[in-house]
Amino acid sequence: MTEVATTTDELQLVVFRLADEEFAVEVGQVQEIVEMLAITRLPRAPHFIKGIINLRGKILPVIDLRERLGLPEQCTEAQRIVITRLEDQSVGMIVDAVTEVLRIPQATIEPPPQMVSDVSGAYLRGIGRLDGRLLILMDLTKVLSTEDAEALVAQPGGSESSNNDGG
Repeated sequence: MTEVATTTDELQLVVFRLADEEFAVEVGQVQEIVEMLAITRLPRAPHFIKGIINLRGKILPVIDLRERLGLPEQCTEAQRIVITRLEDQSVGMIVDAVTEVLRIPQATIEPPPQMVSDVSGAYLRGIGRLDGRLLILMDLTKVLSTEDAEALVAQPGGSESSNNDGG
């Protein structure tokens, strides 16, 4: 059986694709990965919230990471929903494909360049270098601003939040 615990010298990451880029998140941020399910759209939801899904009896909001990051929309058969925790709620995030789980030495992770971190510093943790590849390390819990998170939490319950994404 594979050991799940990591040492402080390395990170265990779930690697996924968005557009033609490789992104990664710490395995501890991922509850599970599921194939695409039927998504029920919600009226007046921010543009990047695709709707809600029924995952084994639990209603979860779903975010399209492509749209949230300003990438063009694209559907493929390899798309998956990565389930993570945001605040006190499980949330699904659509990615193009989940490609692997790997370990990467902490020493190969660099902070993002200053110009990039000014734009996307909230959710960008660093850049990992591995065998000629660049992995963009994300913090899924910070992909949404506080206002976005509040709107998301309000959506499944039908709250009166009409907060639109300003950007």
